[in-house]
Amino acid sequence: MPKTIKATTEQEIIDIVVKQHDFFKTGATKSYQSRIENLNKLKAALIKYETEMHDALKQDLGKPEFESYLSETGFSLHDLSSTIKSLKGWMKPKCTMTSLLTQPGSSKIHYSPLGVNLIIAPYNYPINLTISPLIAAIAAGNTAVIKTSEMTPACSAIIRKIITETFVPEYVAYIEGEVPETTLLLQQKFDHIFFTGSPRIGSIVMSAAAKHLTPVTLELGGKSPCIVHEDAKLDIAVNRIISGKFLNAGQTCVAPDYVIVHKSVKESFLAKLKARIIKVYGEEAKNSPDFARIVSDNHFQRIAGLINPEKILVGGQTDAATRFIAPTVLRDITLADKAMSEEIFGPVLPILEYEHLDEVYVVVDQLPHHPLACYIFSESNIIQQEIINTIQSGGACINNCVFHAGNPHLPFGGVGESGMGAYHGKHGFECFSHKKGVLKSATWMDMPLIYPPYGNKIKWLRKFLK
Repeated sequence: MPKTIKATTEQEIIDIVVKQHDFFKTGATKSYQSRIENLNKLKAALIKYETEMHDALKQDLGKPEFESYLSETGFSLHDLSSTIKSLKGWMKPKCTMTSLLTQPGSSKIHYSPLGVNLIIAPYNYPINLTISPLIAAIAAGNTAVIKTSEMTPACSAIIRKIITETFVPEYVAYIEGEVPETTLLLQQKFDHIFFTGSPRIGSIVMSAAAKHLTPVTLELGGKSPCIVHEDAKLDIAVNRIISGKFLNAGQTCVAPDYVIVHKSVKESFLAKLKARIIKVYGEEAKNSPDFARIVSDNHFQRIAGLINPEKILVGGQTDAATRFIAPTVLRDITLADKAMSEEIFGPVLPILEYEHLDEVYVVVDQLPHHPLACYIFSESNIIQQEIINTIQSGGACINNCVFHAGNPHLPFGGVGESGMGAYHGKHGFECFSHKKGVLKSATWMDMPLIYPPYGNKIKWLRKFLK
């Protein structure tokens, strides 16, 4: 790690968390004006340091500037602008029905901040997946403690710079360090933990949170299937699958992990897939300015080990020195292949085939995790809806990949082992809020039904509660 990033002591962590609890109790974070001012300050900082963030993403992950803006800085700015525009409406109590039994009165849902939040961000989208939950936390009136991944030191340094220059630590604090600091953080009492990462670490976070009965939001992963049916428009399917899979060199939690294509169109699909990859990235993808790199040596070795040389359709080239793995497609894959044993999280795309949809469901069910996403390429509404209704996944796209995660009006999150809770846009505001049900009873009359002596009032109670 660079010298600018140092370890944080246990006492420093304890002090920060205590100060945030004290600061939250003052109510300084709760007003609309405070929230808007701080969101605008964050927006100004992101604009100011955009170039430095892009440079850091290039250094840590080899990201092209276009991808950095599309999926990191530009995404965060769009999220901020949308939140600033909508926040006043989100904060307003929402009227709801009042049951006959609780009349006369009115009922509303009030959104109150959860309190002190711990946000643990991953390495694959270090800017976006730090800033997006922070936007939601601020919008909902909370304080936040931020911990980024030690695997992206350049990005961690610029995030630390943005946080420390923009906010006082009792409001938003950045914790420097590695795994020991994360472990110390998880021992503290937070009001909410928001974690993005692997299911393995997610279970550790959830176990630590349980000791304090702390609610958690877990954004995890899983092997997301991509189904190409016999009636799919193959050229469009190929373009969108390649774009979604090889964005950030495949290090995307919602990347299509594998494709299962209908037997009748398999060979045509494979030919188009190979031609498109060569057209997009060239014969030597290593020289392409539009292709990122793997984050670490360990991840490079793990991903490279999933490639079966005998089943390569295209790609397969690697370079350990630069952590380069070419966009790789593996054909004629079965569940017995190593590439199907774990979430790939890299630029390797296994291709399976099917003849009947029941075979697709068997494949998905036999894999260890609920998928974070499901992708369907078909022109049939009947087929689309059958797959959507049958495969349990966190989210889905029909005739596209990944793009559902870019729509702030949709909840983004997993299901089962791919996560719990959802955020983005208003859903992020709600994720960091407590929905408080408030009944306001009228005083112009007093219903005697509920008061003793009860006598034969139960016959009237039965009418109310039917």
